[in-house]
Amino acid sequence: MTAFMVALALLAAGYLLYGRLVERAVKPNPDSPVPANSCADGIDFVAMPTWRVFLIQLLNIAGLGPVFGAIMGALWGPQVFLWVVFGSILGGAVHDMMSGVMSVRNNGASLPELIGRYLGKVPRHITTLFILILMILVGAVFVKGPAELIVQLIPAQRIGDLIGGNTGELLAADWRGSSVWLWCVMAVIFAYYILATLLPVDKIIGRIYPIFGAILLIMVLGLLVAMVTGRIDVVPFTLENLHPKQTPAWPTIFITVSCGAVSGFHATQSPLMARCLKSETRMRAVFYGSMIVEAVIALIWAAAAAGYYGGSAGLAAAIGPGNNPAPIVMQVCKGTMGTIGGILAVLGVVVLPITSGDTAFRAARLIAADYLRLPQKKILNRYIIAIPMFVISAMLNFVPFGVVWRYFGWANQTLAAVTLWAAAAYLVRRGGFWWLMAAIPATFMTVMTVTFFVVSKNLSHIGMDIVPGTIVGLGFGLTSIVAFIWLMKPMGRSCHKHSSP
Repeated sequence: MTAFMVALALLAAGYLLYGRLVERAVKPNPDSPVPANSCADGIDFVAMPTWRVFLIQLLNIAGLGPVFGAIMGALWGPQVFLWVVFGSILGGAVHDMMSGVMSVRNNGASLPELIGRYLGKVPRHITTLFILILMILVGAVFVKGPAELIVQLIPAQRIGDLIGGNTGELLAADWRGSSVWLWCVMAVIFAYYILATLLPVDKIIGRIYPIFGAILLIMVLGLLVAMVTGRIDVVPFTLENLHPKQTPAWPTIFITVSCGAVSGFHATQSPLMARCLKSETRMRAVFYGSMIVEAVIALIWAAAAAGYYGGSAGLAAAIGPGNNPAPIVMQVCKGTMGTIGGILAVLGVVVLPITSGDTAFRAARLIAADYLRLPQKKILNRYIIAIPMFVISAMLNFVPFGVVWRYFGWANQTLAAVTLWAAAAYLVRRGGFWWLMAAIPATFMTVMTVTFFVVSKNLSHIGMDIVPGTIVGLGFGLTSIVAFIWLMKPMGRSCHKHSSP
């Protein structure tokens, strides 16, 4: 329990101290015009109160990752705390804030546009396609994931009892490997995604997210109280690898636990809220702060899941051979907070992926619109982009969940590395802290993602051993930082004369 409380304290200190250091590096200007005012269109550029923007940003980035990823990460034991705490403070929160800062100062530009400005046109073209694919993968993942949780919470037979007749049996019937009830719930979620993607940001997202945020906080606080009061015994801290299969933590744990530490998906979401901020002075609270809160969610779930089942072995047995942590959410919440508290808690987890799925599609629409230079004030232009995107995502729901998630995890962290390199280039132009705040985390993420790619048989089919795979990753990381320094030298010399926005 001591290690858990220390971890929480470090996250708070990270926001107050390191977050302020990052803020000093970007020098917020309270008098500088922001996109919400200078580019206001009533659709995507809409000024909103800071508390509302913060909640939307938090729910945008906190998908299944800080819950499912943290539960799976807990299989390695309490060492997962280190990645959540230091990964979020030094990497993830900086990553989220810098992507938001760059967007605020570039008229609310989406991530590929920012990468193009600071890393060049070729990376812009590549990352546009890469990010669009990633967003559609996110949408597909965040349709079936929450639907499965809802089906567990409200079984088909319960619906049948309410309606009467043979409804329960019909809904429970198998169709293409899943129950009809599951497909019905997925259809409802998908319909909501379509509305949230096409309508102005303040009409649905801006209104219902505060409610979702309250449900989320109830879930997190309920689990925290359960641990503090001893209803869940937190596993004692150790650096020992407790994974039942003895899977090495390096590099897999850094892919498994992404949204709770560092996640490239977040950089696609920060520009959405960069278009809604009323002042630059709110950037640290919204972007850095929301990542720290998400890390708290991941920390609580990692500790609660392992503690509830008495350790990694018990947790692995509960997860089962299917590697599906969804039942764990239901069991832990209901077992610690009773039926009513459990329902509220599970609803809190359900809204996490839904509120990331809707903005994933919205971000994809805006990224495609920016790339095609297609204004989005006209509803027809929104349909032109959104319809093909939703068709592809719907088709992906027929692909096994594990396959989609496998590619999403690696692609997500690769995007984080690219975003951090863009942030480093931005800071070089401003002349401060680029190596500490962005280049070092970018190098680490580069080494990690390349290593994972070459050692993973399921991803690349190369299947190197850990040691030679790590050597390849280190070589790629070293080459990247040397090339970056060489390319940025002219900008570094000119930064003393003037600073770039």
